[in-house]
Amino acid sequence: MSLRRILVALPLSVALVMAVGVSPAWSTREVAVVPVSADPYSDPGAQHATEVEPDSFATDSTVVSAFQVGRRAFPGGASNIGWASSTGAGRSFDHGFLPGITKVAGGPYDLASDPVVAYDAAHRVWLISSLAGRASGVTYGDAILVNRSGDGLHWSDPVTVAQKGAGGLDKNWTVCDNHRQSPFFGHCYTEFDDFFAGDRLLVSTSTDGGRSWTAPAHPEGSGPGFAGQPVVQRDGTVVVPFLGFAGSPFSIGAFRSTDGGQTWSTPLTISSAGYHHPPGLRADYPLPSAETDRAGEVYVAWADCRFRQGCSSNDLVLSSSADGVSWSAPARIPIDPADSGADHFIQGLAVDPHTAGSHARLALTYYSYPNAACTVATCDLEVGFVSSRDAGVSWSAPMKLAGPMKLDWLANAGTGRMVGDYISTSFMHGRALPFFAEANPPSGGLFDEAIATVAGGLQVLGRTPIAQGH
Repeated sequence: MSLRRILVALPLSVALVMAVGVSPAWSTREVAVVPVSADPYSDPGAQHATEVEPDSFATDSTVVSAFQVGRRAFPGGASNIGWASSTGAGRSFDHGFLPGITKVAGGPYDLASDPVVAYDAAHRVWLISSLAGRASGVTYGDAILVNRSGDGLHWSDPVTVAQKGAGGLDKNWTVCDNHRQSPFFGHCYTEFDDFFAGDRLLVSTSTDGGRSWTAPAHPEGSGPGFAGQPVVQRDGTVVVPFLGFAGSPFSIGAFRSTDGGQTWSTPLTISSAGYHHPPGLRADYPLPSAETDRAGEVYVAWADCRFRQGCSSNDLVLSSSADGVSWSAPARIPIDPADSGADHFIQGLAVDPHTAGSHARLALTYYSYPNAACTVATCDLEVGFVSSRDAGVSWSAPMKLAGPMKLDWLANAGTGRMVGDYISTSFMHGRALPFFAEANPPSGGLFDEAIATVAGGLQVLGRTPIAQGH
């Protein structure tokens, strides 16, 4: 497979985004936003050039991101899954597209979706899991697949994690136990749900670097769930926060395994979750974003309207747990005043794995509308970033990374315009690397929507005031 390299040369060919004069809430810090990939396809049925829904994972030396390429409006999914990898602290990226999944890359499937990146330190292998299916029908989740790589650059054909000929599999997420003191070091877990079985939560386990996977297991006594995001604590306990459908109108729940994925506990409720649907966007649910610190504290963030009068817009909120059983009350992340009228959603949380306790460093990338009462024609979509140096007790001033973007610049997802059901942030060398979909006005019959990041990452500032011009 040929590799394409995107060089991030500062200040050449880099858009410096500065928030001066946009909103008094934004900091005035300059950031260099750069694309990491571009849609190369022209297959009919997909919307080109579009890239959406990034995930990422970082080790000390490498960060790998993955995303949908060539988004389709119906029944969803994309032409393929793309990847972009950096061994240069996020200043330069190699990028390409996974082999063997969809027909544009020699595979049997029409569509691919829901890319997730994991790294297995025990077997020294990168994994990208994805959802694959056919273009006919309403639900296209025929299989959960994993492509493997030893270097984050050269990728194998996919391995099947789970398969269901009638479709309905959805929202996979993969994580590996990289704690050398854990009795389950080298176990990898892929969580997903079965829509046709009432959104039944399922987990498959691999102990050989993703080459083979167990038959899916499910937590006993569980009701319907969606978009689980497993994380692993230092002792090998796997905690899976997920979106539940019992609440007002939703809930955030969690279940766990303490025996390497052999059995899974009955899910518990972390919190109810109110939600304001952002006008015009495919952002139907407040999907949780979860990570752990060095000591194993689990942090979960989601969009929630509980602090806004009449549920008129969303804040981002944070809860944490030392054991996956007892959780703190959701705390509002103070991006702006609760009466600001702004809306915040589709967040990607990162926790610096080298920090812990009251010094845990958190970073959060998110989308927002300055005015939640906008219409499809008037909404301005922006990308923001905040960070904390004290485990979420206090937060930095928000930094604008991209936007404003008009909604008709974005791929059509049938139920709304799309940047992704989720986005991602990862820590590398103590700096936060956000990955998000950024769009410019379409031209020549094509969109201009691609995955971007901030060259070299962002410093975690916490409550430190940001000086003008720095």
